[in-house]
Amino acid sequence: MLITNDKKIKDLQAEFRQVFPSLKLEFYKGSHREGEASPARQQLDNERLLGEVRSVQAMGDLHIQDKMSVSELEKMLLEKFGLNAQVFRRSGTLWLQTSATDHWTLAEQNRKGGHSEQLAREKLE
Repeated sequence: MLITNDKKIKDLQAEFRQVFPSLKLEFYKGSHREGEASPARQQLDNERLLGEVRSVQAMGDLHIQDKMSVSELEKMLLEKFGLNAQVFRRSGTLWLQTSATDHWTLAEQNRKGGHSEQLAREKLE
């Protein structure tokens, strides 16, 4: 995924969801520590340009691997691109911050979210 100043947050989110459909990225004004949740009041509008919300103006490719942990991804986004991000996982019909499971890989999180979504659909049928 290419990080540029003229890309909107929602476009980066959509690219991430193509790879991990049961996960989503949200971006915040402030940073958080590993295992810590971000307050909803600090969540950024996804119509904003990345260039407006970044503290590091480096541009480049964000190479995400499914074996990387949530905390590794969030740390990379912060250190390399100046983006304060939180990964969320689908849990039925809700989205949960993965703060308690930041050590899980993106593949594990996505698999757990996909299983949860399937169970929620089965309950509705």
